[in-house]
Amino acid sequence: MAEPAELQGTTSARARRWLRRTAALLTAAPVLVGVLQIPAAPGAHAQTALARTAPTQQTAPAQAKATGSRTVDVAIDSLTPTTPSRNDTLTVSGTVTNHGSSTISASSVGLTVGPTMNGRNDIDTAAKRKGYEIGLDGTEVSDKYKRKIGNLRAGISRDFTLSIPVRELHLGGNGVYQLGVTLSGQTRSQPWSQVMGIERTFLPWQPSAATKKSKLTFLWPLISSTHLAARTGTGANEQQTPIFQNDDLTAELAPGGRLHQLVALGKSLPVTWVVDPDLLATVDAMTKPYEVQSQTENETTDGRGQAVAKQWLNDLQQAVEGHQVVALPFADPDLASLAHRGKNSGALSHLQTATALASTTVDTVLHVKPRTDFAWPVNGAIDSSIVDVATSAGAHNIIARSDSLRETGSLPYTPTAARQIGGGNTAVVADARLSTAFMGDMTRAENATLAVQKFLAQTQMITLQAPDKQRSIVVAPQRMPTTSQAQAMAAALNGLSGSWTQPLSLGQAAKAQPDPLATHRVPAARSYPAALRRQELPTDGFEKIRLTQAALDKFEGILTAKDRVVTPFGAAIMREISTSWRQDPRGSTGFRDSVQAYLQDLTEKVRLINKTDMTLSGRSATIPVTVQNNLLQPVELRLVLRSQQGNRLEVSDPQVVTVQGGHSQSVKFGTTANANGRAWVTAQLYTVDGQAYGPEMSFKVNVTEITSTVILVIAGGVLLLVLAGIRIYLQRKRSAARSDEDAAGNGEKQDGEAADDEPTEPGEGERPGTLVPGQASDPAPDTGSQSAGPSGSGEKVDH
Repeated sequence: MAEPAELQGTTSARARRWLRRTAALLTAAPVLVGVLQIPAAPGAHAQTALARTAPTQQTAPAQAKATGSRTVDVAIDSLTPTTPSRNDTLTVSGTVTNHGSSTISASSVGLTVGPTMNGRNDIDTAAKRKGYEIGLDGTEVSDKYKRKIGNLRAGISRDFTLSIPVRELHLGGNGVYQLGVTLSGQTRSQPWSQVMGIERTFLPWQPSAATKKSKLTFLWPLISSTHLAARTGTGANEQQTPIFQNDDLTAELAPGGRLHQLVALGKSLPVTWVVDPDLLATVDAMTKPYEVQSQTENETTDGRGQAVAKQWLNDLQQAVEGHQVVALPFADPDLASLAHRGKNSGALSHLQTATALASTTVDTVLHVKPRTDFAWPVNGAIDSSIVDVATSAGAHNIIARSDSLRETGSLPYTPTAARQIGGGNTAVVADARLSTAFMGDMTRAENATLAVQKFLAQTQMITLQAPDKQRSIVVAPQRMPTTSQAQAMAAALNGLSGSWTQPLSLGQAAKAQPDPLATHRVPAARSYPAALRRQELPTDGFEKIRLTQAALDKFEGILTAKDRVVTPFGAAIMREISTSWRQDPRGSTGFRDSVQAYLQDLTEKVRLINKTDMTLSGRSATIPVTVQNNLLQPVELRLVLRSQQGNRLEVSDPQVVTVQGGHSQSVKFGTTANANGRAWVTAQLYTVDGQAYGPEMSFKVNVTEITSTVILVIAGGVLLLVLAGIRIYLQRKRSAARSDEDAAGNGEKQDGEAADDEPTEPGEGERPGTLVPGQASDPAPDTGSQSAGPSGSGEKVDH
């Protein structure tokens, strides 16, 4: 970004600095004369005498070398207050360490006050500069505020504390002043006083309030990596129990943990909360009984974070009261990966689902209505394709960063964050310097202290760039700040006294009037940083996600309690495209594989039990086919049986079958034999909407349509029936003739004796019985869970 050569209204400041330097030179003139009259260390006194400010120091050795020295490392571990007022006492604490090979004698620590900074670039340059230079590092504060160290041996460190009334610093008007902490001393080889080490920092000085304060928006992110697994356990009453990949989240939520600190610090800060709803859903799942995967496959242990999860959610609910909450799409999807590698995989539908789920989750867990119209690409890096993807799911505000949407003009100030980028969309451009101020190792006190002072200095400098032009500035820090980084961020925000900034929510920042001179053109795809592109989810990863979603859609088609499967797997698929995987590509691959493998394991729990070869005798019979369901819920499918030799064996129509959870169901198909011989039969399960489900099962049926034995049995039966009929006819005819003779009464004697019945032949008058061959019983229609092995060898089905 272009910087002005000088700040507006600094003419008087330059004049004052010139007067001070001139006075110093005049004061030093007698010293120069004295220096020329006495022996001196070669080249030392002539250069350093310019820094002397009192005649009492005329006979002292040189104060410093113009080129500086790096023998001693000076660390400023604390500076309070960070933005002092005129009546305060400035306290600076730290450590000095001798990295040289010689003892430094007569050493002392002092404070120098340098000139005010002329622009934001000056701050960056001063922070990077090494060594000591009189003209740039200014003069040392009075000797009475020095801290004597004495002899500092090689490799030894000493702590120091300087306490100086602010009025003794002789600061001028509003501005950012450079401070330096120096260690001066001498060595045996160089027996004159010189600066052996220096550390610089910055002191914002604002004795009077700014005419127009800058509006500052600070995003406070609550985002974590993926913790939940796709697999769930079964608790009492068949309730699903969440299973976590590990129990690391418990430590983050516990007092002192990263997420605990973010909530504890953020509740009293003027920030906009930016939340990943997946984190809220995950912590909410922890408030109930949950399990944790162990090192042994398929084994789990009980989770131990219920209490801290409940407390953290309670604290967060209180912390966000009165603050704006922005919900990212569920699981914080990687917009750049979707735009560059996932467009053709159907993954964009997951972004829309994640956006819809975000509002519901935050409202349910935190009881607040979040904003869901903001998208935050990683590091605020954008191009036209990222904007297209982000806005496709309903986000019309894109959080970008100034090192992506760069200023191409010559603006002498930092413009307002909001930019119109076309199509009714707004880019909210966060300031890159402020957003990256706390990305280093903040566990080292010297790093944290410098980061805080630079942040305060940069914000004041933004206001001083154009004091009559009020602007809106946005800070979008790293997504997952560490505990120490969060503490440094909080210290910086607490240090803003309100003299030059005022808080503003992200929603209000997006509505700010854009600067007509600011850049609003979205960068081309080739401008996207190569380092970020290498971190993106690979194309084959998106292909695996597509296959997993297709398998889930098919599986859903047979389920009767769809939410028990679709909801956890849908969330798992959204987690597969999370931005957090950029730092863990191996973990990303492992998670995708585990989701796909677990889904396949579930789908295979519904299957056909294999059949062996069968023998079918007779023209018609039934063939049973068994469907096994080892899920915990009922399933509904369509079962189709097909004969590959339809001219030899015909089968009945497909049937819809419902199988209860943990049961097997036998389905009987009618068959008709048209000819003897071998026929191959296939069985296939289908979803109700007609998609093939699982592998096809084939088995062989041996058809024996009409055998010689059957023919003989039938012929013998028919012959017996005919003979019996003839005999009955003849018997009735003889009986009728005798009756006629008795009625005539011609001399026939009736003796009243009972006539004996004529003897009958064995079997006479009996109806021959029907032979019913023994028939193997069919499997029961609904049985318990059966073995998945094939049915018995040589299965025979009779008519």
